[in-house]
Amino acid sequence: MAVDIQLIGVFLEGCADRSQMVPEFRKRFPGIALIRCDPYDMSEEIPFRSFSGFDLYLVDGRDHCVKITRDPLDATGVVLAERRQ
Repeated sequence: MAVDIQLIGVFLEGCADRSQMVPEFRKRFPGIALIRCDPYDMSEEIPFRSFSGFDLYLVDGRDHCVKITRDPLDATGVVLAERRQ
C-alpha cells in the first residue's frame, strides 16, 4: 500500500485540534498504521518530510520486522513526531 504523502501533509497542515489528530487520521486514512511519538525517539532518523509542527517518517511493516523506509511505495504506515512550538 502506498502512503499518499500529499494528502497526509494537507491533513497535518489543517489539523487545528491536535487532541483529535489521531482519531481523525485513522478515520481519513484507514489501513495506514500511525505511530505518534516524541521527536527524541526519532533522533537518529532523518524525517521523510517535515510539516508545521510534525516530522513524518515512513514505516515499512511488510516483513516480520518493522523498519523506517524512504520509499512511499513500501510504506505501510507513518510515524509522526510532534515538535513542541
